[in-house]
Amino acid sequence: MTEEMVSGLAEFENGDYSEREKLALRFAERMSQNHHSLNDHFFRELRLQFTDPEIFELGMITGQFIGYGRLISILDLENQSQPGQ
Repeated sequence: MTEEMVSGLAEFENGDYSEREKLALRFAERMSQNHHSLNDHFFRELRLQFTDPEIFELGMITGQFIGYGRLISILDLENQSQPGQ
C-alpha cells in the first residue's frame, strides 16, 4: 500500500475500495476497536463476500497486526528512528 492509501484508511467508507475491501476493513476496525460487535449478523454479511477459510485468514492477519501495533506501542518504538540512520 502507498502512504496515500494508508492515510485514506480513516475514511475508507468513502474511499475508492470495492465492497469486499470495505467489508474487510470494517471487520478489521471492529476487531481492533469493538470485537464484541462481530456478531452473527456481521458474520452472515462476511459470508456473502468471503469463504470461511478467507474469514479465518482475515482474522489471523488482523490479529497479528493488532498485536504487533500494541507491542510497538508498549515498547515505545513508534517514534524511534530506524536502526542505522
